[in-house]
Amino acid sequence: MTFAAGGVAGTVGAVITCPLEVIKTRLQSSKFQLASAGPSVSMSTNGMGGGAVAKPLMRFGIINHVYGTLTAVQKVATEEGISALWKGVGATIVGVVPARAVYFSTYHKGKHLIAEGTGWGEADPRVHLTAAALAGATVCTATNPIWLVKTRMQLQHSGQPIKYVSSLDCLRTVIREEGVRGLYKGLAASYIGVAESTLQWVIYEHLKKGIAARNTLHHVNHMNQQEQQQHKNNNLIEYFGAAAGAKLIAAIIAYPHEVLRTRMREMGSNIKYRTVRQTFTCILREEGVGALYGGMTAHLMRVVPNSAIMFFCYELLIHAYDRFSVN
Repeated sequence: MTFAAGGVAGTVGAVITCPLEVIKTRLQSSKFQLASAGPSVSMSTNGMGGGAVAKPLMRFGIINHVYGTLTAVQKVATEEGISALWKGVGATIVGVVPARAVYFSTYHKGKHLIAEGTGWGEADPRVHLTAAALAGATVCTATNPIWLVKTRMQLQHSGQPIKYVSSLDCLRTVIREEGVRGLYKGLAASYIGVAESTLQWVIYEHLKKGIAARNTLHHVNHMNQQEQQQHKNNNLIEYFGAAAGAKLIAAIIAYPHEVLRTRMREMGSNIKYRTVRQTFTCILREEGVGALYGGMTAHLMRVVPNSAIMFFCYELLIHAYDRFSVN
């Protein structure tokens, strides 16, 4: 059940938030010359293609970060069509279903096995940490080719020569021109990114533990069936907030790996961006620390609600399954 719940939850979240994924990928890429302005950039009047130039936002803090991101979404839709906001969605769906399904399933089963093998107990943060790291590494290795294809598709712009006509064509072209190893560009950066999902799970489990403790305090077991059902429904809403908060914290801390990974997956970047360390050093030297946070606003606007939706769907499906099993 955890496998199916994870797959459905991941798909719903990915499709809804795909436009922000497209914007984030472009803001991270050197191909659009935006990373040099750091996270506080918005699109120029030239849009996101070709000679796009970054410019600082006006001095109104986070409001303009959000405004700049939404403006970028509007420009892509205007200049390339609405469908451009869902570039790479095919690869995303193909990847997110097995990725989230395997992730949730591996985490859930791994948590049980690790707890039994170590005697730590499933509530122990060490169990959450280890299970999340194992699940993250497993998914990264299995799905890296899919995310590389997704990145390449999203970086294509209608004002430039179109190299890949579809996700499948991109896959074939990469294998033909760069070999199978080309499909695993950015994998090392993805492994670093496992820290984000690991931290997210630890925070989320801690918050869930707090919700459970409050339930005990309220003597849930002494409620009648209708009251217990209402209480469980309220818990699902709390899980939504817990998932959003956990993702926000984890994403901000681990964000630079996103930029490194995108740079390493760029077309024709095999000479300039080769390894994680070399890419990190190159970006710092040429563009400064701010470049490591390019596109972070778009990223947070996407992953926080996406994660909340995904975890909410997951908990909802597990909750429904538990009710069905009892009945």
